[in-house]
Formats: sequence, C-alpha cells, structure tokens
Amino acid sequence: MLERYSRPEMRAIWTEENKFKAWLEVELCACEAWAELGVIPKEDVEALRKSASFDIDRIYEIEQETRHDVIAFTRAVSETVGPERKWVHYGLTSTDVVDTALGYLLRQANEILQRDVEQFIAILRDKAIEYKDTPMMGRTHGVHAEPTTFGLKMALWYEEMKRNLERFNHAADGVQYGKISGAVGTYANIDPFVEEFVCGKLGTKPAPISTQTLQRDRHAEYMATLALIATSLDKFATEIRALQKSEFREVEEPFAKGQKGSSAMPHKRNPIGCENISGLSRVIRGHMLTAYENVPLWHERDISHSSAERVILPDATMLLNYMLNRLGNIIKNLTVFPENMKRNMQRTYGVPFSGRVMTKLIDKGFSREQAYDTVQPRAMQAWEEQRQFRDIIESTPEITSALSADEIEDAFNPSWHLKHVDTIFKRLGLS
Repeated sequence: MLERYSRPEMRAIWTEENKFKAWLEVELCACEAWAELGVIPKEDVEALRKSASFDIDRIYEIEQETRHDVIAFTRAVSETVGPERKWVHYGLTSTDVVDTALGYLLRQANEILQRDVEQFIAILRDKAIEYKDTPMMGRTHGVHAEPTTFGLKMALWYEEMKRNLERFNHAADGVQYGKISGAVGTYANIDPFVEEFVCGKLGTKPAPISTQTLQRDRHAEYMATLALIATSLDKFATEIRALQKSEFREVEEPFAKGQKGSSAMPHKRNPIGCENISGLSRVIRGHMLTAYENVPLWHERDISHSSAERVILPDATMLLNYMLNRLGNIIKNLTVFPENMKRNMQRTYGVPFSGRVMTKLIDKGFSREQAYDTVQPRAMQAWEEQRQFRDIIESTPEITSALSADEIEDAFNPSWHLKHVDTIFKRLGLS
C-alpha cells in the first residue's frame, strides 16, 4: 500500500520484519508446547528463546536458492542458534506457521480497526445530538421531498456504523484463528496440544478442523465486512459531497488556510477528502472479490490464495484504518450552514407540503384519489409558474371550502414533520 494512504501504527503491523517476528513467535511457542509434552528438553527451548533471531537480508538470500520463503526463514533462524536448531520447525508444515501467524497479525490489526470504528461512532453520536433540531429538506431521487433534520441524517449514519461494528466484531473473530495440524490437517506428525498451546499464547483460537490451510471462507467474510464498512463511508462521503455543491452549500468539509482547490481556478473549495474516501472504497470492494476467489482451493490446499492475500489483507486493513480516521476528522470538523438549509427549503415554492394538504383533505371526507387529484395539479402549477404553492392553495375554492385558514396554516408548518424526532433519538439511545 502507498504510504500516502496508510498510517504508521497499522503500517507497522504489515512490515516484513513484523511478519517474520510473528513467524518466529509461532516457531518458539511450538517448541515450548513440545517441551510441555516432554519431547524437547526445556533447556533447549530456553536457548532458542534467548538466541533465535533472523536477518531479513539473509532470508532473502537463502530464498534465492530455495524458492521457498518458509524454508528460507527457518534456515536463517537456525543459523543464529546452536545444536538446538534441530527443534526449529519440529513437526510443522509451512502453513502451520504462516496461517497461525496471519491470525496473530490480523488480531493486532483488528484491535486498531475496532478502536477506529468506535471512535467514528462517537463522532457521529456527537454530531447527531448537536444538530438534532436543525431543519433541512429531505430529498428523494435528488428532489425535495419533506423536511427532516441534519441531526437525523447523522443519527442514521450512527446506527449504520453500530451495525457495522457488530459485523466487524463477528468477522474479526472469524479470522483470529490458527492451525497447526500438519500437511493435510490430520496431526500426523504433531500433537493437537501444540496447536492449542500456541494459539492460546498468541491470543487466537485453534481451528476445529483444517486441511493444510485455514479455510478461506473466513477471510472472504472478513473482507466482505471491511468492504461493507468502506461502502458505508463512501455513502457518507458522497452525501457530504452532494450537500457541498455550490447550489446547496449546506455543509462543507474542512478547508485549511493556504489550501488550494485548483491550479486554474483560485476560487475552488473542492470536497477532495470525501472524494478520496469514495475512491479508496472502490479499492477495498475490489479486494473483496479477490477474497472470494481465494475460497475454492484444490483438495487439501494449493497456494493460489497466498500471493493475493499478501496484497489484499494488508491493503484493506491499512486503507480502512486511513479512511475511518480521515472521514472521522472531516465529519468532526464539518462546517454546517443552517441558514442555507432553511433557504433551500424555500426554493421549491412550498410544494413539499403537498402531502400534508392532501391528508387534511382526506380528513375532511375527500377520497384519497380525489384529494390527490385536487392537490397534484396545484403543485405542478407552482413548479411550472414558480409561484408559492400556498398562494395557489388559498386561491382554490375547492380546497378553501374544505379547509379553514388555520388548517391551511398548519399544513405548511415544518415542525409538524419533525414532531417525532425526539422519539427516534430515544430509540437510538441518543435522548
């Protein structure tokens, strides 16, 4: 992943050095398990713990000959210890190390992502409460529909991210597994205790059953969840971008002093942060497809998934870490223009209150069809003549004979549409 789209804490998890540290920890924990079983002398394990290390350049040098990264690794480690080197990789197959270490690394990454999602939820919560009663026009199909509040929009996102957190916790749990079950998953050359011991030490869980690999449906579900979270962020960013249009200018992402929007147009204040989020979400969704392609491996394993996972798992976790923090900062520091929201509510001549007028006519004895067919032509007239819908209603005898002046006044009261906002917030635990 480009350093531009990653953060140091997450990036450090996916370095080659940290990967080899995880591999070494699996190897050493396996030796400790064998010692518990009385197979490896404890003094040999102590010597391994004290001296075993690796040199990345040496690993790469050996791999030039072996064409096998795990063999290169174990031989490089063996060169750093004495006679106890014979216990390195004892009873293991390569994927015992690789998959178990991967679960360990994903656990580290998931701790960061869980924290990020929780912090993002807290930002949305604060914004929802702050703007709970800030009226704005709700839009369906891009067209003015009925009044809502900006706080409700934030509350909607808040609830969506809470669902995403539940999904993430489930999916994260599904990949925080290890397997040390041998070449085809039968524990032919290793005691199942070793698997349980190592996974316990690493804070992961042993797979109930495996082949030479952990089954990749786990990782497909995980990647689908990361992609869904990224898609939610894309949705939020797209809404901010739409509301920042010059015609609306209801919100605006932060624009720093000295920031430039265009090399040719000095006036531009572009929503580049949100556009960045939308673009990166496409990358993660693409990685999701790759994860699905990794599920159907041949027989007890092939290695076709390996090269893909070396790209998609680090990339997706680093990108989502970056996106959650960048969009979280945008929303936290979002400029909101309540006056523009109020102004925009008046731009469609009051036609968003047509449904309320229709309902009042039904209450007065009109059939639904009669009420609809009475109101719709007047709403279309307001659109076409750019006249206030209320003026047209008040000049229509068919309507004024049924509705009093006070009832018409009430039909055009925006607060009627917002009377249950408190109830919604109470349902969300935001009251």
